Amino acid sequence: MQKTVTTTWIILIILTISSALIFKLDGSYVTTVILILSALKFLGISFQFMDMNKAHIAWKTIIISFITVFVMGLLLIVA
Repeated sequence: MQKTVTTTWIILIILTISSALIFKLDGSYVTTVILILSALKFLGISFQFMDMNKAHIAWKTIIISFITVFVMGLLLIVA
């Protein structure tokens, strides 16, 4: 259990640093990549640290649907 939490935490740190480095780049894809990295961080936090992996399938579906609709909505606004 502790190894999984540590691994998830390290991945979250790497994704955060990656977001900061990508922000400095120029290009139209920067917003899309940062949104996708943020969605991955959201899923990592919710499934590892909020114990959504032990929750009912309905809650898992709601979480994944929310993040999908949220990111797609933002991408439609930005694009």
